[in-house]
Amino acid sequence: MLSTKKPGVIINLGSASGLYPWYADPIYSATKGGVVLFTRSLAPLKRRGIRVNVLCPEFVQTELASKVDPKLINTLGGFLSMGMVVNGAFELIKDESKAGACLWITKRRGMEYWPTPTEERKYLLQPYKSKRSFVYTTGSKIDVPHTFEKIVVHTLSHNFRSATGIVRTELSLPIKPQHALVKVIYAGVNASDVNFSSGRYFGGNNNEVAARLPFDAGFEAVGIVAAVGDSVHVKVGTPVALMTFGSYAEFTMVPAKHLLPVPRPDPEVVAMLTSGLTASIALEKAGQMESEQAILVTAAAGGTGQFAVQLAKLAGNKVVATCGGEKKLHF
Repeated sequence: MLSTKKPGVIINLGSASGLYPWYADPIYSATKGGVVLFTRSLAPLKRRGIRVNVLCPEFVQTELASKVDPKLINTLGGFLSMGMVVNGAFELIKDESKAGACLWITKRRGMEYWPTPTEERKYLLQPYKSKRSFVYTTGSKIDVPHTFEKIVVHTLSHNFRSATGIVRTELSLPIKPQHALVKVIYAGVNASDVNFSSGRYFGGNNNEVAARLPFDAGFEAVGIVAAVGDSVHVKVGTPVALMTFGSYAEFTMVPAKHLLPVPRPDPEVVAMLTSGLTASIALEKAGQMESEQAILVTAAAGGTGQFAVQLAKLAGNKVVATCGGEKKLHF
């Protein structure tokens, strides 16, 4: 799948003996335990469209299981039916949120995922997270510098690199009333950046647009409130998302009414702003989307298109997606 860049689902066959020791056959128990941890360690492949999960049933009536003490089988509630195992496999295939998941199947308790949230906390097993350069803790305080760097548009052009430059500027203090200073942690990159750098988002003729130069670049970000002016109810240290011009900067001054508090200043939040909101508005407001409809999503490999596909599916619709070439199909 990786070499062909095709998405898919892999179901490994483990065993309940890989979740707890089976003293009658420690080698078997060890190998199945290896299958379980191997599968759980492959959870990050979901980012590349591949979901690997593992089934861990108790005893199914097979030649190997027939050699097990019948008293043990009876204690466990009897043999599992093959139908329960098949249903478990379909559960792992259909639930697109499952990656690196271990589905434990027993006659006594049915299907449940292991480890449980209680076990996760007990053994301090942390879910996979990508490495990030910024570590956020609740109520983080930010040192406010005298100067900071930002990207500005100095020439009107679709060539973003030639149209922009990095400048260092002084921080304007004190903070204006009803405004907040935000330290930008992650900024979003959009195709619309080139329209912005060419001046297409401004009204007026070429001379009037050129008179605006230089102006700040970038228009979506997530960060932390570093300082606030008077009459601002958002507290310093609050993680926020924003959609205002000037997000390609270390710090940006924003009207407080434009700040959207978020749980954490993570990069996933940025993707939900321009792309996510555009898809949501297009489907729910402009398209008046309901359930059990056929939804056509064009340019489905793009940021907005990928959100539109997921939102339409979550609403219970059949989605038909198109994109501009075979290479984009893998998205």
